[in-house]
Amino acid sequence: MAIYGYVRVSSMEQNEARQVLAMREVGIFEENLFVEKASGKDFDRPKYAEMLEKLREGDLIYVKSIDRLGRNYAEILEQWPDINKGKMR
Repeated sequence: MAIYGYVRVSSMEQNEARQVLAMREVGIFEENLFVEKASGKDFDRPKYAEMLEKLREGDLIYVKSIDRLGRNYAEILEQWPDINKGKMR
């Protein structure tokens, strides 16, 4: 089982440090941390796609809050089968 962290801020001006710190506090290693500076309007994001490629059944994904995953809840639900290969926290 691998543990991954997904961090997203919406713009280059925003600081992801607080989310990254939260991921480190739960023991996520740097190589399993995916940090993205991109809008949450859709899931066309390189780091998100990279994380999904690594995800295997039984893996765990941490996000600071669900809106860091995406801001469109209908699209989050569409992504759920891919996300659910692992477990979301």
